[in-house]
Amino acid sequence: MTKVLLVTLYFPPAGGGGVQRPLKFATHLPSLGIETHVLAPDNPRWVHMDPELLPPTQAWVHRVRYLGPRGRLPSEELHGKTGLERAVTQARLLPRRLIVPDEAATWNLTAIPAALRIARTENIDVVITTSPPGSVHLVGAAVRRAHGTRWIADLRDSLLAHQDRRADTAVVRVKAKTVRAVGQVVARHADAIVTAFDSIGEEMRALSPAGRIVTIPNGSDFDDFDGMEYARGERFRITHTGAFFGQRDPKPFLRAVAESRLEDVVVRFVGGFRSADAEFVESLGLTDRVEVIPFVPRRRSLELQRDSDALLLIAADAGGRGAGVVPGKVFEYVAAERPILAAVPPDGAAGRLIEEIGAGIVAPSDDVDALRVALVELHERWKRGELRVELGADARQRVDRRVRVAELAALVRELA
Repeated sequence: MTKVLLVTLYFPPAGGGGVQRPLKFATHLPSLGIETHVLAPDNPRWVHMDPELLPPTQAWVHRVRYLGPRGRLPSEELHGKTGLERAVTQARLLPRRLIVPDEAATWNLTAIPAALRIARTENIDVVITTSPPGSVHLVGAAVRRAHGTRWIADLRDSLLAHQDRRADTAVVRVKAKTVRAVGQVVARHADAIVTAFDSIGEEMRALSPAGRIVTIPNGSDFDDFDGMEYARGERFRITHTGAFFGQRDPKPFLRAVAESRLEDVVVRFVGGFRSADAEFVESLGLTDRVEVIPFVPRRRSLELQRDSDALLLIAADAGGRGAGVVPGKVFEYVAAERPILAAVPPDGAAGRLIEEIGAGIVAPSDDVDALRVALVELHERWKRGELRVELGADARQRVDRRVRVAELAALVRELA
């Protein structure tokens, strides 16, 4: 049997969207005849924990001590602070900002020896490293060099032009150079590079990679919604799940809600909300039409998605960097089978996918008028009882997660 070692920083009991791709790889690869070992931290003090999210039962999970700073939300810690208080907070955050190529790089001190040991004792055929963080790929490079084990670098996000990068400070530029160095290691030494969307592959091709590049998008897990029901309520409920960070900005959509003058609309933000955005809600007088729900376990998040009249997706253009991005949230929303209002680059990959499979309406993320028109249209369809999504068999096959993992299994066998 072919054996793989999947190295990931994000794995249950970690919560949040970044967990799902490595978790689903580890869940489905064994059923495809791939003996799967997972190397993950024991407790990296993630920002979010989900004790209800369990590791797969058919994969071998190896835990190794995490050395490094805990997960934080610096913008929230700095919000509202001025003068000495702000300076003290910035000083406290500085050490983690100085770790290169990213804050989790210190985990390699324990992860690399553990990966070398597992690769040797378990006779691993292929090691798969999945980022972010980019520093995890140094584990794959070490195993490749020490044992000659084939290496697949899986890039869930861009290494070179991250769409959510917010600032252009000196520290950010230095980190960008070190991350590019990791990208060059991946290009030179990985036997294959798997990317979550095509634009990442295009970036990596510019580094003249030695191995092939394969796009294996994220997928929809329709079974995850089994037993969850939708019930029409008295108010039109549109739900956004996930955190806001970087250049993702709910303000244009919130302005659209205010200008629509639809009093029976409630916008639910599940998973957290920045303090600055909450203050903006108050300034618009929308406190009675906006509900903020803190981070919840994934199952509860899925229940809220299914029991929504529509789902809200927000992705920034970020100077063109966001056009090629198809967030994993898109596929989760598609599996919920509720209409999507996609505030995304209209000519980008996410918008095209949503329109091609008939999953919702697309409007530019910064165009308040277009967002208002889209919201009003969905609201009118809801009032008429015509708000539904019916995916055809071809559309479901196109986005099914198991199909995606089968593509990865085929690549593993080809390399082993």
